[in-house]
Amino acid sequence: MTVRVVVADDQALVRSAFAMLINNEPDLEVVAEAEDGANAVDVTHMLHPDVVLMDVRMPHMDGIEATRRISAGAGTSETRVLVLTTFDVDEYVYRALRAGASGFLLKDVPAAQLLHAIRVTAAGEAMLTPRATRLLIEQFTTRREPPAGVNALAHLTDRENDVLRLVARGLSNQEIADALTISTATAKTHVARLLAKLQARDRAQLTMIAYESGAVVPGD
Repeated sequence: MTVRVVVADDQALVRSAFAMLINNEPDLEVVAEAEDGANAVDVTHMLHPDVVLMDVRMPHMDGIEATRRISAGAGTSETRVLVLTTFDVDEYVYRALRAGASGFLLKDVPAAQLLHAIRVTAAGEAMLTPRATRLLIEQFTTRREPPAGVNALAHLTDRENDVLRLVARGLSNQEIADALTISTATAKTHVARLLAKLQARDRAQLTMIAYESGAVVPGD
């Protein structure tokens, strides 16, 4: 299946460059471009893409607010948002993921990594650079308001807690299976159950819940 992508950036040359790169891949297609956050929200409502590549700093409506509206929208909540920015700022990382983004990358990442991130995000995985992950963990330790679903941690099985901790460390289903000596299919099932029990839309939110609830702490 082809992954349908919207590119949202206020710079026309950047949009064109991303679109050209993406459209050269047989399994990826740019279905629209948006010059600001408001346009990105409108286009997403009309076209229901799989992934939106979202710039942070844009006029009229920034990428964080646009991400929040897409993630919370009745007709757009299935669309994944991959935030791209030239600014390696701590608060951007946390705000983007709290708004519902499934990943955060800097625009200077290699082309192959960006294409991989689109595919991973479309598949429901979380995509964070190592530095973004570190910044995110640091933010988790200072937050006072737990996200929705934290109280449900008490209802997790021991195995689900094990899987949650490994998800928070950034492991894939295959890596979780190897670490716990279970099949990949079983690992995938555990992750699906965690998503349902903790009311999380994807692995990025599972990671946030794990750290904000104290189930995982930096250094684990």
